[in-house]
This record gives sequence, structure tokens and C-alpha cells, in this order.
Amino acid sequence: MSFEILFVLLRTTNNSKFMDKSGDIQEQLARFAKAMGHPTRIAILQFLAKRDTCYFGDIHEELPIAKATVSQHLKELKDAGLIQGEVEAPKVKYCINRNNWQLARMLFKDFFELGEIANKKSCCG
Repeated sequence: MSFEILFVLLRTTNNSKFMDKSGDIQEQLARFAKAMGHPTRIAILQFLAKRDTCYFGDIHEELPIAKATVSQHLKELKDAGLIQGEVEAPKVKYCINRNNWQLARMLFKDFFELGEIANKKSCCG
């Protein structure tokens, strides 16, 4: 994917920061990776990704995770832009942020295809 296409995608997502340089792309990729860097957050993302609509309820009732722990992990995922959530008393609704989910998918794909490392000879062996 060219930087021009990625620039347009980054510009149209709901990110609070406007990105137009490769350093910003690296920063966004790192933000997504950090948010996904815990097994509980992966479980939460998998749970929400299986839903066709937003989930109304307490995720700690669906996953074997303490309520306080869930809250912290939801905050991390929301801060990274991977999920959205709104308080609608007495419940909270959560869903995958579809724009950022697509962006993360494209950034990781481009990152792992960088230089087709898998097709190169090993430098260490």
C-alpha cells in the first residue's frame, strides 16, 4: 500500500491526531500493538469482534475476568482506538471501532510484508 492511500485512511479515521508522516504511522502501529499486547485484551477483542452489533452488558459476566481488570483493559483498548464504548445507565455498550480495526489490519499487514523477510535467506544461518 502506498503512503498516499494510507494517509487518506489515517485522515478519515476517528483518530485525535492527524497523521501524515511515516513516523506517525509507526507510532499508530505501536499504539495498536501495545493495546493488543495482553492476552486479556485479545480475549476482549475476540469477544467483541464476534458480535454483529454493539454489546450491551458487562464483559466481566461473559469472560472469566474480574470487573476492575476488565475496566482497565477496556480503557487501554479504547484509548488506542480499537474499541468504542458509551455509558447508557445501567449498562455500557462496547463495540469494535471498525475504522481503526481496518486501519490496524492494514498497518500490520504492511508491516509483516515489509521486505518479504520470509522469502530471504537467513543472515544468521
